[in-house]
Amino acid sequence: MTDLFERRAREMLGQEAPLAARMRPRGFDEFAGQEHILGQGRVLRRSIESDHVPSMILWGPPGSGKTTLAHLISGITQAHFAPVSAVTAGVADLRKLIDAARERRGMHGRRTLLFVDEIHRFNRAQQDVILPHVEEGAVTLIGATTENPSFEVVAPLLSRCRVFTLSALTDEDVAAIVERALADDERGIGELRASLAEDAMRHLVTMANGDARAALNALELSASATEPDANGERHVTLATVEDALQHRSILYDKSGDQHYDTISAFIKSVRGSDPDAAVYWLSRMIEAGEDPMFIARRLVILAAEDVGMADPQGLPVAVAAQQAVHLIGMPEGAIPLAEATVYLATAPKSNSAYMALNRAREDARQTRNEPVPLHLRNAVTSLMRAQGYAKGYRYAHDYAGNFAPMDNLPPSLADRRYYVPGNQGYERAVAQRLSEWWDEYREGRGGPDSAAGAGE
Repeated sequence: MTDLFERRAREMLGQEAPLAARMRPRGFDEFAGQEHILGQGRVLRRSIESDHVPSMILWGPPGSGKTTLAHLISGITQAHFAPVSAVTAGVADLRKLIDAARERRGMHGRRTLLFVDEIHRFNRAQQDVILPHVEEGAVTLIGATTENPSFEVVAPLLSRCRVFTLSALTDEDVAAIVERALADDERGIGELRASLAEDAMRHLVTMANGDARAALNALELSASATEPDANGERHVTLATVEDALQHRSILYDKSGDQHYDTISAFIKSVRGSDPDAAVYWLSRMIEAGEDPMFIARRLVILAAEDVGMADPQGLPVAVAAQQAVHLIGMPEGAIPLAEATVYLATAPKSNSAYMALNRAREDARQTRNEPVPLHLRNAVTSLMRAQGYAKGYRYAHDYAGNFAPMDNLPPSLADRRYYVPGNQGYERAVAQRLSEWWDEYREGRGGPDSAAGAGE
């Protein structure tokens, strides 16, 4: 009797489940996309069909089918399916599941598939609890994650799992899933007799952004909100779909791979002098709700590192944008961010100051820290003057062109050149000026010192 009630409860829950959950595929013929791992003859598909499933990590964007694939595996294989969410489960929950898996294996010889959704949210202690049981085969682990498992899953556990990468669904995949849901009377919304206008379907698929779950949830809402006509048919319009979607499903996580990948694309587009791509990636971050001050800080760094001396105004522009965003906030703060982005993308580029810093820091770390040359030290007492402090110092403003050749580096580094100017923008003039000064330096090196000036 208890089993009957439990089965009835599951059936009722299934009927009330969201469309995306009801439409989970029951076989490979219903599974959309991921041909690279589930196509005919692929290792994963063969292992599932033969009921020899290895422990694995499924890595892919939201809505690409990670949870769906786990359910499909449980439906095809003879193993017991034990799902757990890393958001809510603790170590005690894991131990209970593993103990039950051991008992099940000992009494019935049945394996357990331990499905951990969002496994990247497990801390090291929680992952360590699973490790020995995966190693000895007490459970077969299927972990799902949107984050790079190389960073989020501990190395010992990762080494015992196969990593399968799922790709975002194509528009054709999403359209096929939507069409199936429209026609399915049992699990879909076929009983609603709904149809989508061509422009409504196109908009739904495009805005779903490869996320089947988002597409199905919007479809269900749109169809339910559409009144049937005299024939009982529901003609879903573009306006209804737009109202149901409200906002594009943007694949972005402010602390995950999408965060780092997108800011990388933004920086590299600015560095590559492509203002169009730079503004696009900027817009992607803004629309996803990225912290505007994070973007502003990256622009300040980029202005100094990549534009640098080729256009010294780049840094003040970036700092001004950062201050403007801080002052006025969003959404208006996006405008100075866009201006700074376009300015820096179209500016001449030079990383000479950045490279000079790197070379100098390497010498500072790797060479002997010699004393500051005496002629560069301030002679503030008579004892210091007696010891030779400031002797031979040449006050630049007492010389023609305000330049006085001197050896200002420690003796062991006297001939080092850290700053090598580029030939873009303002730096061309800097290179010419330095060339003239170096010529004077070489000519004046070893000449008589002047004691004139005390402008320390």
